Amino acid sequence: MADLFTSAGLEQGAPRPLADRLRPKLLREVVGQDHLIAPAGPLGRMLSAGRLTSLVFWGPPGTGKTTIARLLAQGTELYFEQISAVFSGVAELRKCFEAAADRRRVGMGTLLFVDEIHRFNRSQQDGFLPYVEDGTIILVGATTENPSFELNAALLSRLQVLTLKRLDERAMAELLTRAEALEQKKLPVTDAARAMLYSMADGDGRYLLNLADILFEVEEMLDVTALSQVLQQRAPVYDKDRDGHYNLISALHKSLRGSDVDAALYWTARMLAGGEEPLYLLRRLVRFAAEDIGLADPNALLQTLAAKEAYQFLGSPEGDLHVAQAVIYLATAPKSNAVYKAYKAVAKRAKETGSLT
Repeated sequence: MADLFTSAGLEQGAPRPLADRLRPKLLREVVGQDHLIAPAGPLGRMLSAGRLTSLVFWGPPGTGKTTIARLLAQGTELYFEQISAVFSGVAELRKCFEAAADRRRVGMGTLLFVDEIHRFNRSQQDGFLPYVEDGTIILVGATTENPSFELNAALLSRLQVLTLKRLDERAMAELLTRAEALEQKKLPVTDAARAMLYSMADGDGRYLLNLADILFEVEEMLDVTALSQVLQQRAPVYDKDRDGHYNLISALHKSLRGSDVDAALYWTARMLAGGEEPLYLLRRLVRFAAEDIGLADPNALLQTLAAKEAYQFLGSPEGDLHVAQAVIYLATAPKSNAVYKAYKAVAKRAKETGSLT
């Protein structure tokens, strides 16, 4: 099967990004997703049986969703067609379905890979149903959002959801080793600077290789300070209205309940650095003061309300310190949800008894 370089019609010698030149040719070369591609994993079993079902890959950017889909088509001898929900509409989908039906009549199956499948609206998602059901296409969708919230129940019931993991340090180290072998030279970075690269990439293999592509052009050895000057620090991965938002606020709550001050401050800083609205955080802290601390320390509510007033008076960045102070106070305060539980119980009883006196 032609690779991206050939299918794009590029001449030999044309510049290609390092991430493209290192794209795996075999499924076993994919790093960081052994739970899926190992012989005992779901994809390993499918390939062993020679039968592929429709799937949706859910995972962060740069974890191999597109690459795995392409290699699955190669391993099952299916025609690979790729579209993006960002740029495609009903007309493009209809052309894909018609072409797949034509190929099916001559004995060739089609794997239709849909990137950012959650961007299709409900009606567009419904359009896949008959073609998935009758086998005209094997649908493989990719999404960074939780499919349970973003895909129609009818379509989701016909897909197996497979979760891709953010690349760990071992997987990222393997990518850099392969990059160095391809370029036939070592990255000009100290061990500490290499560790900083892993942190900057934040589990995104494509981003890591893009950084390496820049660094291979540098001649002098770079320590942490020099590396930070050569490369711009990556903005934290954080979608304020998506999963990242709820994952981090949940992590903050768990840290507060566990009286882990360092972790609570870290998650607070992560959200603020990612652009979270400080007043949203303060509203959650005020609620926490009543629900999780309550009468164990009534001053917790006063502290959080004072932090809200201070932030509204000062704004950012000065007011951020008052948010941090409230977080520290709540994390170190004694915890009790007795008021919360008592009120929930009596409210339920009041609804059950109605107008009885």
